[in-house]
Amino acid sequence: MPMQNINAIISTISKIHNGANKLIIEELKKNNLNGLAPSHGDILIKLYNCESAVSMREISECINKDKSTITALVNKLEKLELVKKLKSNTDNRSTLICLTKKGLDTKPIVLDKISTKLLEQSYKGFTKKEKEDLCLLLEKMKDNF
Repeated sequence: MPMQNINAIISTISKIHNGANKLIIEELKKNNLNGLAPSHGDILIKLYNCESAVSMREISECINKDKSTITALVNKLEKLELVKKLKSNTDNRSTLICLTKKGLDTKPIVLDKISTKLLEQSYKGFTKKEKEDLCLLLEKMKDNF
């Protein structure tokens, strides 16, 4: 194996991100999830894993995106009829987001099929120990920021 340029880490991470997005886009098209983009995935996964409606603020904090970005992504999901917005009973300033039936129906495709394929592709040729080490090191790097 040739010696790697250890200073090219950000470039390498960017290439991984681009490759992952390309795979996700191809899989979304194959599964007729037109209009969805990789950037919607984190929001959908957060909603799949919650049993009740989630506030926009909670989504923003969970996926580390600013409020205006979350608003644009949620508006697109609402237009696709995958989510609906609700006003909070306890705080009129707070908007809650929940999945529609159509949104819930995407769970087996997005969470099981596409996510599984993405992880299999990402970890191809890795041992369990290498996966664990990689995750630990990347978390450590993330925490530096």
